Parts: sequence; structure tokens; C-alpha cells
Amino acid sequence: CSSDLHHNTAGFGAGAIVAIYTQNSDRQVQSIAYSTDNGRTFTCYENNPVLTSDARDFRDPKVFWYAAGSKWIMSLATGQTITFYSSSDLKEWKKLSDFGDGIGAHGGVWECPDLIQMDYNGQKKWVLLVSINPGGPNGGSATQYFVGDFDGVTFKADNLPYPLWIDYGKDNYAGVTWNNVPDGRHLFIAWMSNWQYAGVVPSMTWRGGMTLPRELALQKDADGRPIITSRIVKEVDAIAGEWKTISASDNTYAIDNNEDAYELQINMDIADNENLTLTLSNEKGDKYPISLNRADKSFIIDRTQSGEVSFSSEFGKVLYSPLNLSSNAVSLTLFVDKSSVEALINDGMVQQTNLVYPSGIYNSLSVESGKGQIIKSVKVRTLSSVW
Repeated sequence: CSSDLHHNTAGFGAGAIVAIYTQNSDRQVQSIAYSTDNGRTFTCYENNPVLTSDARDFRDPKVFWYAAGSKWIMSLATGQTITFYSSSDLKEWKKLSDFGDGIGAHGGVWECPDLIQMDYNGQKKWVLLVSINPGGPNGGSATQYFVGDFDGVTFKADNLPYPLWIDYGKDNYAGVTWNNVPDGRHLFIAWMSNWQYAGVVPSMTWRGGMTLPRELALQKDADGRPIITSRIVKEVDAIAGEWKTISASDNTYAIDNNEDAYELQINMDIADNENLTLTLSNEKGDKYPISLNRADKSFIIDRTQSGEVSFSSEFGKVLYSPLNLSSNAVSLTLFVDKSSVEALINDGMVQQTNLVYPSGIYNSLSVESGKGQIIKSVKVRTLSSVW
């Protein structure tokens, strides 16, 4: 939806809300509907569709008001490219440019574009999010991004080592941000699943959920290049209990929790060229090892013994991410639920979001440590349901 509250450019009335959506029959087209009662009801525009094409894949409009040009900008997924359109009234659209040829990952169709302006190192940069399926870094669905500049017509990506990924896990896909968050934050939420196995997961009452909302920022990585960081929103505090510091017994930390989701924070030092493995587990023998390897700059999660994995040959895999750190200090944050683990390193510089289907929630953390590693603290807090 796009709020026409301050402009009434579409002429549906002051304060109108306009929904812009893809209709799918023999081809995909873009249509609009409007509400004049704060979104309680919507009326379809009588002259729909407002944008058509003969292309097979022509979907997922994301629209924002481009103040510098006093016009609406639409980003639209068009096969393996993103096409930009402009409009003065949300009804008539003009094609501006295409982006995507010869850059980024192209293992599958491009979907769910989102063009947003972000602060970076004292300047403004534009970031284009693009979901792709298949072709993710660990197979199947994933979301890549590009950093560059947008002049109201064309998006031009900076020379960076593409593809770059929002999340290297298997289960963070089709995410976009909210427009016009009052305090300027870039809040992002995604579908927590993967088209490789979404239709056969062993949950009986649902086929997918959403990630926890993330706040995106553009920061420098260890090589001085821009990278999207992604941390869980601060609003999670509203469903969280008090922090409790826990101590190890024989390198094992007992998590006093058998039902509720929880957040686990592990602060440690890992020397250059060293590695450390931390394993979540339960009494049934389900295991979820997380390895931080500074020698080969990798962040590895092993889902092969995480619980039920037999429903798909693509599920029980070892999952790889880069791990390029600028210091020995490492903070690993884990949001653990009955069927998911969202893992973030150093406030979301690197992350993996993965579904799991253990026989019971993981309630133990063991550490395989050798020389060059120090666990400085481990603390946990429970998380109540968001429903």
C-alpha cells in the first residue's frame, strides 16, 4: 500500500490509501484499489489494470514517493531484471529503466524488489533489495542486494563483490521494508521458509511463518566496503523477560527452558586463525552446531542432525557464510524457537536464519574450545509469544 495522505495525487480523496498489487491470470498485470475509511474497505479502480506487459514474470510492485522528482517510483520484478516506472497519479505509469543484466546472482527468477535510500558514512546511498529463487548462497530462495545511486530514472550499482546477501541461511526470503517509518528506521521482515521444501515441512498447522523484524543499516565491513547489517528490532524487549547470566559446567551451559522461545547472547574472543564451535542440543540428541572459523573466514551451521530432516534432501545440509572480522571480539546472538534459529554475529554483520524441527526445543549449549578462544559471557532471556 502507498498512502496518498499528503498528496491526493490519485484523486480518490484526502487521506486515501492506495493499494498497488499484482493480478495473475493468463498474464501478470498491476492494478490498484483505494480506501477512504483508513483501510477498513477497499474499492478496485474501475480502469484496472494500470500497468500491463506480455512478460511472463511481471510482479511485486514496491512504490514510494520520490520527493526530489515529485513523482511516484515503482520497482517491479521483470524476469531476471528489475524495471523502474514513474507516475504522477498512481494510474498512468511510464517506464524509466531496467537493472540487472550482467550483475548479481541469476540462478532463478527475481522477485520482491525494494529500492530504499540509506545513510552511509555521512552520505546518502541507494540500496536495491532483490529476492531470487532458486540461486541462493546455500541453495533455493534468498535475498540479494545492491548498493549504488538512483537519480530518479536509473539505478547504478557501485563496484562491489556481488552477489551480496541479506542472510546466508536457508529461510529468509521475499523480505521488504516499510516506507516512511516515523523515526527514519529501515524495518524489514521476510518469509521464513524456502521454496525447496516449503510444501513438505513437517509442521501440521502451518506452512510458514515470518522472521523477527529486522532494522537494516548500511555500514563498513572489515574491508572498508558498504554492507547491510541487520539486527532484530528493539521492540522485541516488549516480549522479553529479564536477562540471566549462566555459567558453564564441563563446557556446557544449561538453558532453563523447555517451552518458551529465548534469546541467547554469547560474547567471546576468537584469535586470528582460530575457530570455535558452539552446539545447541536437547535431551533427544538433536544437535545444531555453529562454527566460527577465523582461519578460513567462515560461519558454518550444520543442520544435518537438527531434528526431523528426512522430508527433503535439501533440508539437512551444512550451511556456509563468510566471516570477515576486524577484531577478535565476537558477539553471537541466537533467537531460538521451537522450529527456528535466527543467528546474528556482531549486531547483524553476518546472519543465518534457519528452520529446525527438533523433538523438543534446544535447551543446552556446549562449547568446543581450544587455544585462542575465550568465552567472556553467556546470558539468556525468555521470549513470550507475539500473538
